[in-house]
Amino acid sequence: MNTHNKILIVDDDPVNLEFFQLMLSKLGFTVEEANDGIEALSKLKKFYPDLILLDNIMPRMSGWELTKNLKNDPKFRDIPIIMFSALDDIKDKIAGFDLGVDDYITKPFNFSEVLARIKATLRNRELLAQIAVRESRLSLAEELNRDMRRNLADFAKNIEDLDSTVALIQTGAAGQDAEKKMSDVQEKTKKIRMYVTELDARIEKTILEWEDLKKNEIGLSTLEVQLRKFLNQD
Repeated sequence: MNTHNKILIVDDDPVNLEFFQLMLSKLGFTVEEANDGIEALSKLKKFYPDLILLDNIMPRMSGWELTKNLKNDPKFRDIPIIMFSALDDIKDKIAGFDLGVDDYITKPFNFSEVLARIKATLRNRELLAQIAVRESRLSLAEELNRDMRRNLADFAKNIEDLDSTVALIQTGAAGQDAEKKMSDVQEKTKKIRMYVTELDARIEKTILEWEDLKKNEIGLSTLEVQLRKFLNQD
């Protein structure tokens, strides 16, 4: 896990804000603060965090309301959220998870536990991102395979037509239509060149996209270890 991750803390209690700012900054996190949900929405326009620590009970806009806003916005819906609340009722926790909260911590909290949950949430989100990268690469490969099959089928058909036309011209069977047949040959030759050019461009584009995805991809063995931790964690 990258300890330079950015964390947005949303809490109306200045003591909590100061505490988390101090502790998380010392651990290498980049921290931004917001006093309520409305201020958080404003901060998010400039500060895109890797994780949000969110108090539930706040004036103007509660943690639940902010979560609803974020999960309905394509720009922010994937940001993991750990929610704090003095409410220990199981229904409140379920409501938070249903909204899309990644973890739920009841006050009063222990910082060591909070830190462990932060690391676990970030690790899990990183794992899901890696899986998404691999899915994207597989999707690119499948799409390229479909394009190649389609183009090669058209290519083969044009080659067959071209062979038949050339054979007619060579044997003189084309007769008075020889000139037209030659024109057909030239037209089909142009189509074949076009198919080859399009296929070459498609392959080149896929290679570039593939390499771009691969830059941020971890090794398969590391991914397997992380996946085992993810599946076995409490």
